[in-house]
Amino acid sequence: MDRRTYLGTAGITGLTSIAGCLGEALGGNENDNGDAGHPDAVLGPPETDLSAATHPSYGDEYPSVTLPDPLSDETISVEQFEGDRTVLMTFIYTNCPDGMCPALTLRLQRAQQAAVENGYEDEAAFLAMTFDPERDTAEQLRTFADRRSVDYEADNWHFMRPERYEKAQSIISETYGLPEESLKKNYEHDYENVEYTFPHLPYIFLVNEAGIVERVYPKGHSIEVSSLIDDFETVVNG
Repeated sequence: MDRRTYLGTAGITGLTSIAGCLGEALGGNENDNGDAGHPDAVLGPPETDLSAATHPSYGDEYPSVTLPDPLSDETISVEQFEGDRTVLMTFIYTNCPDGMCPALTLRLQRAQQAAVENGYEDEAAFLAMTFDPERDTAEQLRTFADRRSVDYEADNWHFMRPERYEKAQSIISETYGLPEESLKKNYEHDYENVEYTFPHLPYIFLVNEAGIVERVYPKGHSIEVSSLIDDFETVVNG
């Protein structure tokens, strides 16, 4: 499916939101089934076909957004990495009380660590977009990154922060085809010292140098780290 048709698709096939950033995630991971793949992809087609969903899937062009990185004080566009770097991207909020957003961040951090250790850090980019800019200030994102051993000195990690909550909603629903309901603030929860939580869709997207989606991990918080790194390294070296 061409990404330009996502927004014309009514509903979301096979997607279910989860409460409080924890619970049953969406679908299965896209795993290689060994068949002939997309001409612009390195990996073969996934075992689970997600092409009917409204979000980008295997072989689609990955939509670009341009947002500030408050830690590096620069503006980052997903498109700027085309022709240069393989990208892992996810969506988080740092006040997530259930561990899913830290788990997503951990997987990107481990992939970043592997890139540094194996000498391809300049061919990789790791993007984590917050959808809670009201609380995710530069200071909060820095604390979150430091606690999770994110290496900003490697110059390949960027937190992307929309200026407003409404902008984050628009990007999630209109640009990436994920349900806007996943960003509804929930004030009725069981967590102390947390003003509000979100339902959350725990996706990680793997995008090659050509800007083509190689894999979607709908259960990104639970994907085996070694499997994610293997896919990532295969695409980098492809």
